[in-house]
Parts: sequence; structure tokens; C-alpha cells
Amino acid sequence: MKTVFLTLLLGLVCAAQEAPAELDPSQITGDWHSILMAADNIQKIEEGGPLRAYIRQLECTDRCSSLSVNFYAKFPSQCTFLNVVAEREGDVYHVGYMGSNFFELIPVSENTLAVYGENFDGVKSTKVTQLLAKGDHATQEDIQQYEELNRERGIPIEHIEDLTQTDDCPQ
Repeated sequence: MKTVFLTLLLGLVCAAQEAPAELDPSQITGDWHSILMAADNIQKIEEGGPLRAYIRQLECTDRCSSLSVNFYAKFPSQCTFLNVVAEREGDVYHVGYMGSNFFELIPVSENTLAVYGENFDGVKSTKVTQLLAKGDHATQEDIQQYEELNRERGIPIEHIEDLTQTDDCPQ
């Protein structure tokens, strides 16, 4: 009897699991601005760090199976415009930039989007997040959700960098 009950319970739990939400290209494609960034290896995202990026635009193609990302990086203090195209594999995107990167897009609100990724530079893996906004700021509620994402992924809150303070790259 216990086995039947446990099997039924497991079936109900599995049935209650939601399928991952399909990305809506109209919510993803457009102009975005990097607000916050965090990493478990803070050196990777500090000013001059290889993963510090100032996102400007995302563009979904073919129902978001490909994602074009326009952004600036500073090498060392000069803004350099870059474009990469990430390919979707399930719910995760893959792109080569400063190593191999896998990332997912996480809608936070109508005007904000979180990005969670892992970068492998050939030696070490680094967890990285960014909070993007359609404008030049995020609400306190969006920031709290972003902080929670970092906690869930094992990234210390004190590793969050405010990119709006150093973003002097062209719009």
C-alpha cells in the first residue's frame, strides 16, 4: 500500500511541475542596459575584468533559437563594441566569448531581465549574473529578485557590482 501511495504521490508531483516558459521574442528583442552584475569569482567582473560587459541590445531570431547580443567591453579603459550570436540548446544558450559560455534568460518583470551564466575559460568555471533593464534603472523589487537569484546560485551578494556607476560607453 505504501508503494502505491508513494507512486501516486510521485506522479502528482511530476504532473504539477510546469514546463519551462517559452521565451517571447517580443519581450527579449530590444534595447537593454546593464544595471547590476555579479560573479562567484569577483575578479572576472571587476573593472577591466574579462567578463564585465555593458549590454546594449538583444535580438531573438527564429523564435529565439539564436540570440544576437550587442555589448561593450572595456579593454583596458576604452569601450570596444562587440556582437556575439548565441545558439539555443533547450533552455540554455551557448556562445564562445572569453572561453565557453552557457547562459539562460530569466524574466524578472516587464522591464527587467536577469541573465545567469557559467563561463569556462579553459581552467576554471565562473558563475555570472546580470540584471538588465529596458531603461536606465531597476525597481527595488527587481533588485531583490536579482539578489535572490544570486543567493540561489551560490554567488555572494557582496559580489554584486553596480554597472551604472562605470558605464560611460556609447548608447
